[in-house]
Formats: sequence, C-alpha cells, structure tokens
Amino acid sequence: MIPDNRSPPHSGSPLHSAPPLLYAFYLGQPYGDMILRNGNIMAKRNRIGLVAHDGRKQDLKEWVAFNAGTLGRHELFATGTTGALLMETCPGLKVSRLKSGPLGGDQQLGAMIAEGRLDILIFFIDPMTAQPHDVDVKALTRLSTVYNIVLAMTRSTADFVINSPLFEDGAYRRKEFDYHPHLSRNPDRG
Repeated sequence: MIPDNRSPPHSGSPLHSAPPLLYAFYLGQPYGDMILRNGNIMAKRNRIGLVAHDGRKQDLKEWVAFNAGTLGRHELFATGTTGALLMETCPGLKVSRLKSGPLGGDQQLGAMIAEGRLDILIFFIDPMTAQPHDVDVKALTRLSTVYNIVLAMTRSTADFVINSPLFEDGAYRRKEFDYHPHLSRNPDRG
C-alpha cells in the first residue's frame, strides 16, 4: 500500500530502512527518464511541450492545474509567457521556460522535436485570431507529424491523451518512420 502522505514509511513497512531514493521510487517519483513504483518501471518520463495562444492561455492554465499531479511526474517545457503563467498557477510544477513563441520559442520546440527531445506537444491554438507567427505554428504541426509525436491542439484531445493508458506505459514506443528513401530520391525522375 502506498502511503497517502510523503512522510517516511512506518516501522512495519518494507521500506522503513530503505534509502530515500528507493522510497521515492516506491511513491512513483520521477528519476532520470523513468518513473518507478514498487521497484517496477512504471513509465518512461514523457517530455511534454506546453504552449497556448493568448486567447487559449486561460484554458491551458486550467487544464494544467487540473492535471498537475500527473504532469508533475514528467518533464515539462513551455514557451515564455505560457511558462510564466503555468509556474504562477502551479508553483509546485517544474517547468523549463523557453523563449516567447514569436521570439523563437516555437522554433525551440520544433528543434526539440527534430532532435528527439520532445514526446508530446500540447498546443492550444486560437483558431479565431490571426497569429503573426502562424508559419511557426504550421511548422510545429508539420514536425509533430514528420516525427510522429503526440500533438494535442484542443482541450478534448489533451484530455484523451493524458487519460490514455499509453500515456504512462513504459512499454509504448512510437513508430519512427524512415524518410531516407524520400530524401535520397532523384527529383528529376519524379
């Protein structure tokens, strides 16, 4: 039985004399790129990008606050303004802040996707407002598709993603596509 609080286990517990790191594993705390519980690998820590347009920041803030317990077991990245808002709302969450989206934060997320350093992108877009950096948004959508990472652009999709049994399934591995034949083709032959 996992204790309800974070105090050391009682004297009858098998973890009473365990080192603190083992106790952290018992509670399902993140360590490196794994989450362990009761000594078993529970999941690979997901690296999650969080970003929202101005008209959707409140929605993302509410979604993150509601899911803070789950998100706290993963590595979080956010563009500048969104990250500041999330850290203010959920001070217990560790969020690595990138630059503001229009100042290069979207490109930083894109580079993380291309380099295999992002597993999931939660991007709440505002479809009713023109964005001056719309090409960056399209680039993130394209890169998410090319590298087959999870992309949630609506709250409903984000709800399904975080509640999926695959979200914290350590055995799940996304399919990686081989684009080498496409890149090495002769453009003169069609």
